[in-house]
Amino acid sequence: MKRKNVIIIGAAGRDFHNFNTYYRDNENYNVVAFTATQIPDIDGRRYPAELAGELYPEGIPIYSQDQLTELLHELDVDECAFAYSDITYNEVMGVSAIVNAAGADFTLLGPKNTMIKSNKPVISVCAVRTGTGKSQTSRKIIETLMEHDLKVVAVRHPMPYGDLAAQRVQRFATVEDLKKHECTIEEMEEYEPHVERGNIIYAGVDYEAILRAAENDPDGCDVILWDGGNNDFSFYETDLAFTVLDPHRPGHELGYYPGEVSLRTADVAIINKIDSADEKSIKIVEENIKKANPGATIMKAESKITVDKPELIEGKRVLVVEDGPTLTHGEMKIGAGTVAAERLGAKEFVDPRPYTVGKLTETFEIYQDIGQVLPAMGYGEQQLKDLEDTINQTDCDTVIIGTPMDLTRIININKPCTRVHYDLEETGKPNLEEVLSKFIKKHNLQK
Repeated sequence: MKRKNVIIIGAAGRDFHNFNTYYRDNENYNVVAFTATQIPDIDGRRYPAELAGELYPEGIPIYSQDQLTELLHELDVDECAFAYSDITYNEVMGVSAIVNAAGADFTLLGPKNTMIKSNKPVISVCAVRTGTGKSQTSRKIIETLMEHDLKVVAVRHPMPYGDLAAQRVQRFATVEDLKKHECTIEEMEEYEPHVERGNIIYAGVDYEAILRAAENDPDGCDVILWDGGNNDFSFYETDLAFTVLDPHRPGHELGYYPGEVSLRTADVAIINKIDSADEKSIKIVEENIKKANPGATIMKAESKITVDKPELIEGKRVLVVEDGPTLTHGEMKIGAGTVAAERLGAKEFVDPRPYTVGKLTETFEIYQDIGQVLPAMGYGEQQLKDLEDTINQTDCDTVIIGTPMDLTRIININKPCTRVHYDLEETGKPNLEEVLSKFIKKHNLQK
């Protein structure tokens, strides 16, 4: 029987996972290419032979998604598997139209074919959009479990932007490990808050190998915590599923793929940022939870903000630097740095656009609605240099760092700066302690 020619459409994350779990050793399929989007400069590589398996001794080429129409014809493609996240349904079906018009099938692989079973209890933390506060939720869950003397090992959704073979399984226990693995800003933003708190976190490319390593971590493991990326659903079969929602973007929970999947499969839906959102928006989100997943437990939480040096903000002209993906494909207009600046009485938000250079200028051209904040883009050395140069030539009094990691550790900033921290704080009942105590009892984890 002729093998079906397949293109996996992705962004260096779920695309590789779907290949590893469903296509890699499946003799019914011949994956002829990956396409890449959302993340700059990740096309033009190959998925290496040592990860691709016996059916792919030469590995698999990775092209830009811009080439999809041509590839469908040139490679005689029978099927395309869509495998990236934080995208509107209109955009998903737009890609489907391109694929179907070329005569090929359009596929969305689901949890049954892609989730891996752990021998440890698994908690997943997912979201309906990028930038909802998923990472702070993960940290709070870990801290709560640690208060019960449990060893929690986190596994983060993939961000393999470098050497894929070298990134097969990565373990981060210290800040030094971030340098050893040559992490981008986007990776450090996710890993650094964990290791600063003494948590072990794994990531990489081969998520079955990662799971087995995490289960057998040398420091011990009682619980696996899946720390999801974008609004993707978990790679692992989950015993307790949390999904975080953002009332600053009401309605998005029912309009983006695969965020609605995460919502519909949640055991607990957390409406975050209620301290900075209006009541009408919070109500819309709450009603949409009840509509999509009436059995979910609903929690509400504030995203508590603290500032290292508040005196550098009041009455000052400030440049606000926020998490990059949250502002770009996450479509958020504000982040923690903006909220801190408003609350502490900044005199003026300095527009970074007249001062941008290189890749950052391109970012503002692509995402024209970002506004007067600077996305901390750092997928490679050039972007990192462009970020440093842009900050240093911006005419401002203070730089507010609203990213989850300390930018001053990796770039030199030539003006006063202060860092904003944000943590999850539940309001009312039920809360995480109640939910997690039931989980601990159910899985006989009491110590």
